[in-house]
Amino acid sequence: MTLRPFFASALVAVAVTLTPANAEATALKAHGVFSSNMVLQRDKPITIWGWAKPGSKVSVTFGTGSAEGIAEGGRWKVEFPAREADIEPRKLVIRSGDEAIEMDNILVGDVWVMNGQSNMKWGLEKTIQSDLERAQSNLPLFRRLGISPNEQSTLQDDIPADKIDGGGWLVSDPETAGSFSAIGYAFGSRLQRALGIPIGIIDNARGGASIESLVPAHKFDDHPVAAAYKKHLDQRIAEFDAEAEVERQWQNQLNRAKSKGVPEEKWPKRGTVEELRSWNIPGKSPSDAASCYNGMFGAFKGLGIKGVLFHQGYNNAMGSSCRPKRYRALMQLMVEGWREDFESPALPVGVIGFCAGGIPQTEENFEVWTVAPSAFIREAQRLGLADVGDPENTAFLPAYDVQIPGLHPFKKRDHGERAARWALNRVYDLKVGWDSASLVSTKRDADRMVLTFDKKVMPDDMSTVIEGFAIAGPDQKFYRAHATWPLTKDAGIWNTANKSFDATKVIVWSPLVPEPSAVRYAWATSAAGNLKVDGKPWQPLHSFRTDDWDWPEIGPEGMALDRGQLKQLNTEAAERLEFRRTEEAKRAVEILDRLKTLGQAG
Repeated sequence: MTLRPFFASALVAVAVTLTPANAEATALKAHGVFSSNMVLQRDKPITIWGWAKPGSKVSVTFGTGSAEGIAEGGRWKVEFPAREADIEPRKLVIRSGDEAIEMDNILVGDVWVMNGQSNMKWGLEKTIQSDLERAQSNLPLFRRLGISPNEQSTLQDDIPADKIDGGGWLVSDPETAGSFSAIGYAFGSRLQRALGIPIGIIDNARGGASIESLVPAHKFDDHPVAAAYKKHLDQRIAEFDAEAEVERQWQNQLNRAKSKGVPEEKWPKRGTVEELRSWNIPGKSPSDAASCYNGMFGAFKGLGIKGVLFHQGYNNAMGSSCRPKRYRALMQLMVEGWREDFESPALPVGVIGFCAGGIPQTEENFEVWTVAPSAFIREAQRLGLADVGDPENTAFLPAYDVQIPGLHPFKKRDHGERAARWALNRVYDLKVGWDSASLVSTKRDADRMVLTFDKKVMPDDMSTVIEGFAIAGPDQKFYRAHATWPLTKDAGIWNTANKSFDATKVIVWSPLVPEPSAVRYAWATSAAGNLKVDGKPWQPLHSFRTDDWDWPEIGPEGMALDRGQLKQLNTEAAERLEFRRTEEAKRAVEILDRLKTLGQAG
């Protein structure tokens, strides 16, 4: 790629109608997404906009280019021609009458959005190996803009200054890098070093956000499942009584205080409507339709971006409210909505699967952890992205194998590096390894199931033991399964070093399931599963199932399962675990008895 200076020319923009939020604007202002140190998107027209006194003329210079616009209705917009990537810092100056705004050290490169919930927002400084990453973070061509929680019930036209972390864009160095999204840092820094161009990331993930809040509002009518949910939400909004909600919260606080024997003079005071948290306001809650998109993503609609990296899942994987069918529909609508709003029909989107947290699945707890609503959400993420129908510009990136206990696993670097491999390979067409595999067919052979994949699948540590498969008969009772590859002709013995097996096929069986009908792989929150595409550690085989026994979903809103039903599922799983361990112990005794008999006979 050739880096060259900006053209001196610019296009005069067409003014747009001002939204009510800024109808009284008189002082010159640029949209909150613009500041010194920012990265502007290359190879697309560069749009700059903001507000000024209605009817006033606004002139903008960017390097040697200039453009003018009129603040019709109070909002102005100018557009510069598309530029190639440029590492020379430029100044942006906005003038209207006697007012002026100056921004320095602006570069042109690629801008990626880091969207999702807390595991995407999780800062580099809180992760394992952050000290080494920060020590290497003097990267003047790598920048970051952070947006704080700003969920709104309607689409916003700006981002308030107090919602911009650190006041604007930050340049990566050992002092600032700790505040970068850990995944975003690993992803963006690898891209920047590999490409040699400026890279900017926008951290706009919101802790606790459900996928409903991340989908553009205009997309909910495009799918019957989403429309039914939205209709129910609209009813909740219409029936909401803010004063009654304040009273309810206060009474709950009083009851808790009284039950704990708190003296009356220390009882909590009644709050006000203005003090209600967004969580308690239908339509504004980060669990509700478009709320986070409205204030944190769509709010900078019009900015050129290169792509989006998405990581979310926990708030939609709670057992009592898990709704995979809805999630799948919303995943597709979300990506399509981003592409429409940012006028980028082939916008690259990488989805990092729901991460692994909690206690890992092992031989000792295997059946219990197969009761996993989170696994259905992972599947919904993958299938919903596939429903977009653009495999060239989208990718599902499995994350279940990066395991560490906790709601916020401290291992993030692997996720960012894997995403960087995908982007460098598919988006930028560099010779960097990345691939995925798909299940091609499933065939029953007597008491075994034979799975065929379109790529080789094997552990990355030369192990000959395959982990992570469960198998069930028509009764839908899954047990931990044995799995192996078929030996190649005249191979002799298993040997992962000389590949004496057909790694595109896996044979799965269990003596407890004589008539198998379904197989699941890596089907747990922190799932067992050691197969990698072509044995590469950064390419885990995604979790999957061959059955259609779905997680139950009831109605557009409310609980999908009550606690009693969940408890029953877990009880049955614990019984299966105990049964398997008992049967395995019996077989172990039988084998020992046979060995003893053979020894005595010898």
